[in-house]
Amino acid sequence: MKLPGRALAALLVVLVASLSGAYVLGRERGAREAAAARAAAGSSNGVASLDLPDIFSHGPALDQRLLNASFEKVQSVYYKPVNDGVLLAGERAGLLAYLHAQGVAGAELADPVVTGDLQSDRGALDGVLRDAINRYGKRFGDTVLMQQAIKGMLAGLKDPYTTYLTPEEIRRLEESLNGGDFGGIGVYIVQDPRTGVVLVQPIEGTPAARAGIKAGDAIIAVDGKPIKGETLDSVERQIRGATGTVVRLLVRSQGQTEPRTVSVVREQIHVPSAHAKVEGSIGYVRLADFGSTSYDEVRAAFDDARHKGAKAFVLDLRNNGGGLLDAAVDISSLWIKSGTIVSTVDRPGNRDVHQATGRYDPAEPLVVLVNQYTASASEITAGAIQDDRAGTIVGTRTFGKGVVQSIYRLPDLSALKITTARYLTPNGRDIDHRGIVPDVVVEQSADPSLIDTPSDHQLAAAKAILEHRRP
Repeated sequence: MKLPGRALAALLVVLVASLSGAYVLGRERGAREAAAARAAAGSSNGVASLDLPDIFSHGPALDQRLLNASFEKVQSVYYKPVNDGVLLAGERAGLLAYLHAQGVAGAELADPVVTGDLQSDRGALDGVLRDAINRYGKRFGDTVLMQQAIKGMLAGLKDPYTTYLTPEEIRRLEESLNGGDFGGIGVYIVQDPRTGVVLVQPIEGTPAARAGIKAGDAIIAVDGKPIKGETLDSVERQIRGATGTVVRLLVRSQGQTEPRTVSVVREQIHVPSAHAKVEGSIGYVRLADFGSTSYDEVRAAFDDARHKGAKAFVLDLRNNGGGLLDAAVDISSLWIKSGTIVSTVDRPGNRDVHQATGRYDPAEPLVVLVNQYTASASEITAGAIQDDRAGTIVGTRTFGKGVVQSIYRLPDLSALKITTARYLTPNGRDIDHRGIVPDVVVEQSADPSLIDTPSDHQLAAAKAILEHRRP
């Protein structure tokens, strides 16, 4: 499915990381083609001002420049102030961890001296990589060590959403998105910011759900390879693969001590966003994600419910891992007539405000159901409706993913994915690591098999509230 550029630019990266990668790749491919055309025409504009032979040469000089560029980019755009010492310590720790993993007993590297002076600390950063190359470059290669230095530097931030993508990782990502026979299993993956554990949320009707993957299952290994310490992007790439092939996940369910292996056959994943029904006088719409068609599906579902006689409404965002920012703004605007839906704020405090779109057509009274796996774009909609008092939020505290990532290309066609801003609800609430507390708290397991069944106490509570409030 090809997404419009505006939608791609608005992706909430962590939950649809592959799509955000496609946005970067499309721009990179276009830049390369334009540069080639200008070069053929003898133009001195655009990238011709760069020393291309120097940039694309190999060796320590290029590796040092890429490390420096990464350091400077993080320092300039990361959404919180960054201590140089954190980045330098992360670089050294990342290199040592790699060397130990490769069987280098007693690996040693220079311990950098941090002064707080940007130029001096950048030199110390160079010194660690230079030491690694001098000691181990012949065995592992300068470029591999540079990549591990950048990965370690970013890992020092303790931010699972800020990562480094090698040119090969981006190439594989492009293949999986553009014409290759690649598939997935139908899950969202998130990383608990407190424990670092990678959790999965299966999408209804997909191979993962059919194979028995449960909401909140923690991934321990993919195809026998432990994923501890891996980035979300890395885990996502390991799960994806050619359609018809099998991926084996070692997972541990909530409340269980023993892990289990689940074998899942990869498929091309095409999932409708909305499931709807009318029960008595209540229209019920469950939204699986915020995709490019979700607004149309949600609006049509509520219109259909009204035509069938519904007088009160439930929007179920439980286990909804998020998706497109634009979709969240459009769907929220059905209930919010004017004003702010969500704001993004970068480190200097620059605020980008997303206003209601004017598509006001409220199905009300409204209850919105949420739980601990309501995340990202879902939290934008739930937070906006709560702040505007356009509906009642029922369930348990949401996940608390309130940051946005941007992707920056490096000259060797690798890239940095960096958290550059945080989200605020219309009333200025920062939900990152905090989540949204419902107006009415109803505890219940996140097990999707409970949803819309007689054991669904949260839905029962929503219906009771609406029965009391409906006209």
